[in-house]
Amino acid sequence: MAKVIIHATTTLDGFMADKDGGIDWMFDFEAVEQDYAVVNKVMEEIGAIVGGANKSNTIEEGEIPYGGMLKVPIYLMTHEAHEPVEKDGITYRFVVNDIKQAVEAAKESAGNKNVALLGGSISRQCLKLGLVDEIVLDIVPLLLGEGISLFGGLGERIKLERIETSAFASETHLRYRVVR
Repeated sequence: MAKVIIHATTTLDGFMADKDGGIDWMFDFEAVEQDYAVVNKVMEEIGAIVGGANKSNTIEEGEIPYGGMLKVPIYLMTHEAHEPVEKDGITYRFVVNDIKQAVEAAKESAGNKNVALLGGSISRQCLKLGLVDEIVLDIVPLLLGEGISLFGGLGERIKLERIETSAFASETHLRYRVVR
C-alpha cells in the first residue's frame, strides 16, 4: 500500500523557497554520487504527487514537479473545477478543496509506490489530518534568513521517529516516520 511522504529540499533554517518563491539556491551546492543515489531512491519510490495549483490552473515552466523527471499522475489542489491537463506525458488532475480526496486518489494511482506531497501548505494540512506516513528531507548548508517555510505555522506538535540519516558532499538526508 502506498505511503504518503513529504519530500523536500530545505535550507538549514527550514525554508523551501526564498520569499519570492525562488529555488535557485538549491542548485548552488556540490553533490557526489551518494547524494544522487539517496535522492534517486526516493524518486523511484514515488508513484503519484499531490501539490497546489497556481491561480490560473495552468502548468507553467518551472512549476513542473521534479522538473518533469517523474512521469506520474499529479493531483493539484484548487478552489475551482478544471479539466485535467496533459503536458509532456504527465496528467495533472485538479481536486477542488478536498485534500483527503486528492490523497486517496493519488494513493490509488500510486499502487504500491509512494505519494509525495509538495509544498508547505499541502504538507501542513496533511500532517494535521494525520495523512502523512514519512518526512524525507534533503537539507543544504544555507541559512536564507527568510522565505517560505515548510513547517512554519503548523501550530501543533508531531512526534517523529528517525528512520535514516546520511550526509555526503554538502547535503544531509533525513528520513522520519510520523508517530501516531
